[in-house]
Amino acid sequence: MHDIMSDTALIQADRGQDAINLHLVNEAGFANWAKQLSDTQRATLDAQKFTGKGYETAILPAKPGEGAAWFAVGGVADPDDLSSWCMARLAEILPEGTYRLVGREPGPALHGWQTAQYKNLTYRSDAEVPGARVLLTKDANAIEPALAEAEAVNMVRRLVDAPPEHMGPAAMEAEIETLAKAHDAKLDVTRGDQLEQNYPLVHAVGRAAARHHAPRIMHLTWGKADNPVVAIVGKGVTFDSGGLDIKSSAGMALMKKDMGGAAHAIALARLVMQHNLPVRLHLLVPSVENAVSGNALRPGDIVTSRKGLTVEITNTDAEGRLILADALDRASEESPDLIIDFATLTGAARVALGPEYPALMARNDDTAAALIEAGKAHDDEPWRLPLPAGYAEWLDSPLADCINAPKNGFAGASVAGLFLDKFVGADIDWAHFDTYAWRPTPKPGRPKGGEAYGLRASWHMLRARYGA
Repeated sequence: MHDIMSDTALIQADRGQDAINLHLVNEAGFANWAKQLSDTQRATLDAQKFTGKGYETAILPAKPGEGAAWFAVGGVADPDDLSSWCMARLAEILPEGTYRLVGREPGPALHGWQTAQYKNLTYRSDAEVPGARVLLTKDANAIEPALAEAEAVNMVRRLVDAPPEHMGPAAMEAEIETLAKAHDAKLDVTRGDQLEQNYPLVHAVGRAAARHHAPRIMHLTWGKADNPVVAIVGKGVTFDSGGLDIKSSAGMALMKKDMGGAAHAIALARLVMQHNLPVRLHLLVPSVENAVSGNALRPGDIVTSRKGLTVEITNTDAEGRLILADALDRASEESPDLIIDFATLTGAARVALGPEYPALMARNDDTAAALIEAGKAHDDEPWRLPLPAGYAEWLDSPLADCINAPKNGFAGASVAGLFLDKFVGADIDWAHFDTYAWRPTPKPGRPKGGEAYGLRASWHMLRARYGA
């Protein structure tokens, strides 16, 4: 994958260097703004049908003596209240070069300026690497956080975009190993017989996969032992056939993205370590391929979880909650101050909320409110769904402690959350994101493909809660 940001810092300090001017206007203020222009410049705007509407862009010739030969203008909703995405269209279509926003600092728009330039060209034989568009800012303190945050989003995209043969459990382990080495973290990986003994649900789901995609769980630890423990858990199903309850071909088409929860968890852990957040971090990523073979997990099987609860398998396509159950139980053993998990868990969440709003379930109202507030402030808003105790009876089994999925089809996202809740230690502050991890339709700054939903909300909540 070619990521421009690995070659050029797309946000750089403004030291008065030569740059192309950018102006932002909206439709209401366009006529007044245009009064300062020459007749030639206004005619050029008319030719480009620019009226100041959102995401419109135009290139104009500069007046003699104004420095660069041309400047650009973009339409936004409110030039005085910038969002993450208001300058993203400019970053997508302007020629390569260095740019300076006239009249104010770009602030939140630093994010979309970078994410707009994400390109995954790994598998294109005809790929031409585009040049970088660099944006200047005088706010030196904003540069590194903005770069890191956009890199984290693009990391999620890169991991989710990768084909399943190239992003199996072993490749996911390699990603986490690279992260551990970069930040002097400790990484423990459990596979084979030890996995079956210590994480039996993870093993049961992944045992049907080919040998080179054998299941495993990665456990990274970082930070001072006396800091508050924060556990981040991510569902790493690198491909989901549905198992013996096999999906249709249409249902399987995007199942390379079923490790999207793990991608979010890895990217969030990276942000925590990059910024030296004063926490004791535990990152747990159970990774499997949910495959079909003679030894695949069967409907009707009963498996004893790490916690000791027995689970009757009523649907082999409800596998994500099984591997998360063992990981959440292990995270709970650290008596964490907070657990956050991410998973591409249920179609029910997508039916309810569509692709762009990650479903959030949480035990603690204050934690949920903090995540929602952080998401709204950074254009990454989650939507809270309940964990209704009255629905827990739908997980009852006549033979085991619980089933993994009821047949009634009601409240699928919340019932999946209730299943996970059984494996989180009592009185632990826990938040669960049921995220789509995929953008089906492109928008400025947000190309079609793998996408981070809930990542920025979680990161800014952690920064506010623990301090950087």
